[in-house]
Amino acid sequence: MNKYCSLVFVLAAFAAISVNPQQTLAQEPQKGPDIAEMAAKKAEELERTLKLEYWQVFYVDSTLQHDYLAMQTEMEKFQKAKVSNVSMYMDVQDRWMETIDSTFRTIFNEDQWKAYLKSGAEKQQKARAKRRAKAEKSLEK
Repeated sequence: MNKYCSLVFVLAAFAAISVNPQQTLAQEPQKGPDIAEMAAKKAEELERTLKLEYWQVFYVDSTLQHDYLAMQTEMEKFQKAKVSNVSMYMDVQDRWMETIDSTFRTIFNEDQWKAYLKSGAEKQQKARAKRRAKAEKSLEK
């Protein structure tokens, strides 16, 4: 699964969780994967593809659990406030994905970082930069 598919999976899971947070919390067995499961799956995927050391897997998993939860919390605040502007949700997602990439840069060695970028992260970084530039340009008008 490439980075883009993982991102789509994460967004779909957030959407499923945040469509009706009260209903999701009220259900005993959660139907979709929770934050810890998503983080663990992504950490395992990166462990295989980048040949991470055990300590790196721990930091990747911890980072993802924290940052996915923080991203979900921000998105739920927007939903509770009935924000319908998609670009605001994208901004939250982009900000947290930048934070994740920044942290990963400190965890991975040079070869792992290059492999991570080649696996789709570089393309996503460019897309985020393009959205950021577009948003900044629209503010200048």
